[in-house]
Amino acid sequence: MSAEPRQPRAFKVDDPALVTEPEPDPAPRASPNDTQDTAVARPTLADMGRRGARWGALLIAALTGAAVLGLAAWFARIVSAALARDDWVGTATLGLLFTAAFAALMIALRELFGFLRLGRLNRLRSDVGIALEQRDRKRERRAALRLAALYAGRCELAWGVKRFRDHVRDVHDPGELLGLADREILIPLDAEARRIITRSAKRVATVTALSPMVLIAVTYVLIENLRLLRMLATLYGARPGFLGVTKLARLVFVHIVATGGMAMTDDLLGQFLGQDLLRRLSRRLGEGAFNGALTARIGVTALEVIRPLPFLAAKPPRVRDILTEALKPIFSARKTDSA
Repeated sequence: MSAEPRQPRAFKVDDPALVTEPEPDPAPRASPNDTQDTAVARPTLADMGRRGARWGALLIAALTGAAVLGLAAWFARIVSAALARDDWVGTATLGLLFTAAFAALMIALRELFGFLRLGRLNRLRSDVGIALEQRDRKRERRAALRLAALYAGRCELAWGVKRFRDHVRDVHDPGELLGLADREILIPLDAEARRIITRSAKRVATVTALSPMVLIAVTYVLIENLRLLRMLATLYGARPGFLGVTKLARLVFVHIVATGGMAMTDDLLGQFLGQDLLRRLSRRLGEGAFNGALTARIGVTALEVIRPLPFLAAKPPRVRDILTEALKPIFSARKTDSA
């Protein structure tokens, strides 16, 4: 039988006989932050891909290290076997090892001296900037005399250094002494630097336009630009090695990216040649023109990084002027083909 339904009753809320049961706590709601944390903690496909890439890089590094160790062990075994012999083979191997060690030592010293020379130019440029900013005559005089001492031993600059030293005591205004050093000592170097940049841009443009393979052109452009940086650094007194040139290339590249030099080179090339002429040029000639303009831009930017003084009395070279002479072989070849 079913129980009788309970009849409704009336009661007072403050009746002490009334017993209430506590209600169960509702389930806690998940806050947006908790949901976001849960979503972040959950691994995604991108995280799994990065983990897989890290494992792949670890695998390649381990295999490369094992291959290098194997080659080193193989070479050591051959050299040990050759040195163990008492005939001319062992003597020749020993002599070759001494020659290789001496060559490695000389290379290391050249790189070290190259870094020291680059550091000397950087310190001199930093002191010059502080002297010009603070208009400190004593600091300016010390920097100018250091510049004269840096180039005193070069025959082509002996006359300019002598003229500078003869007029040092006649200059009293802040900034004028460094302007005198710029005019008497560095202007001949700037003229030679302009010729070096023009020749490099001309070679890059010509080789790129005539190269049958893209890989050959790219390799030559890279080698020529590194050679250009080393020649400019040597011209201003640095003479860096391979590592020094690599560091200088990184500084030049950062400077170009920071100043928007890549886009400026493209715009300048379009303004210089004209958009109609650029469209009419063949693909090879267009690549040659662009690579030549880029090399000129790299050379001009390298002057701003390498030069121990900012351009005070001297006039900085312009990429447009360099392009005028560097791109003549491309247009000559174009006219010859058209004829």
